[in-house]
Amino acid sequence: MPTCLSSVSDGESQTSWVSKLTKSYYQDDQQAKLMYLQAEVDSLLQQLENLKHQRLEETSQQK
Repeated sequence: MPTCLSSVSDGESQTSWVSKLTKSYYQDDQQAKLMYLQAEVDSLLQQLENLKHQRLEETSQQK
């Protein structure tokens, strides 16, 4: 399971893995819901990465 410290590229590879895994185990409607949730997770991970970079920049500018 990814943590907050996971990079976006890790999330992308996990997305690919989840997509391959779900194709054979879930019905279409369930797969669509799972893909939507995965997209939400990816978006949140990207937002966390952006916040992390902003805070690092702010910290380095204060010194």
